[in-house]
Amino acid sequence: MLKTCLECGEKIVGREDKKFCNDGCRNSFNNKMNKDSTNYMRTINNKLRKNYRVLCGLNVEGKTKTSESKLLSLGFDFDYFTNVLNTKSGNSYRFVYDQGYLVLADGFIMLVKRAF
Repeated sequence: MLKTCLECGEKIVGREDKKFCNDGCRNSFNNKMNKDSTNYMRTINNKLRKNYRVLCGLNVEGKTKTSESKLLSLGFDFDYFTNVLNTKSGNSYRFVYDQGYLVLADGFIMLVKRAF
């Protein structure tokens, strides 16, 4: 059975389970499959990445306290997060992947890192 490259259609030589003729075709194919399909998705993903970088930069110890103004000055956007964790005590932590925050009184924010 003659197999062809999923990216360029060239004949594949080598292992039976090979899908691409070379690394360049494999990379090109995967980049196309994994790219953001719309500007809207790209914009949201960029905001999530920015929020994540800000939280990681401030929360190197795994738990710390900062101010809302500090987060805002670093470009953090409170409208973009990946999930919410509601605790039994009634607190709502907002997370950007494994980096979370809890809005406290007087403009302070508790930053936490969730272990999985």
